[in-house]
Amino acid sequence: MIAILLIAALAAANGSPAPQGDVARPVADIVSPIWSNPAYRDGAHEVEQIVARLSLRPGMRVADIGAGSGYDALRLARFVGPKGRIFAEDVTSAYLDQLRATVKETGLKNIDIVEGAAGDPRLPPGSIDAAIMVHMYHEIQKPMALLAKLAPAFKPGGRLGIEELDRPTGAHGTPPKLLTCELAAAGYRLMDLKPLRGGLGYFAVFAPPSSAKLGAANAARACGG
Repeated sequence: MIAILLIAALAAANGSPAPQGDVARPVADIVSPIWSNPAYRDGAHEVEQIVARLSLRPGMRVADIGAGSGYDALRLARFVGPKGRIFAEDVTSAYLDQLRATVKETGLKNIDIVEGAAGDPRLPPGSIDAAIMVHMYHEIQKPMALLAKLAPAFKPGGRLGIEELDRPTGAHGTPPKLLTCELAAAGYRLMDLKPLRGGLGYFAVFAPPSSAKLGAANAARACGG
């Protein structure tokens, strides 16, 4: 504990944030199982926009990283249909308990609940066509470790989509330049980055690296924040 406090004090004296997790920038606390309200997101056609940006199709297998109460997971489950699969992953047990109850109520049979860890989504290798992180990247305690563990879960041609607000990570957003820098440090290649309609923020699409091209976690410290 003394060592941690000393590192924080030195960082403050130098005018830079103390390292948190495996990045040298603030990491926001997890404060809610859902971002904004469902009616607003439905009106902005959030899921439809995600489907289009990632070229999702019925029958695909998609991971919702940081699924929370399941806003996106539930809607995507209906889109991919009975031949598709949704992996609803989160690190907060209480959120997953709530989602299990909701899944049972809806009768959806194509959602797998996955309890991940701060640096590991715990998905099987080659299990997904795509993954999404919706307004939660800034809350990941160990983003570099998680991205490294996530990469093997993608099938060939897989895509990662990240939805964020353009504001500091400590204010529950991620500036686009910071996001692309950290993803590049982890070996992910930016394919597209554009605003979403309806004031939802921006959506970035990345191609995951092969296991041979995973970036070094410490490289992300140079990205700042």
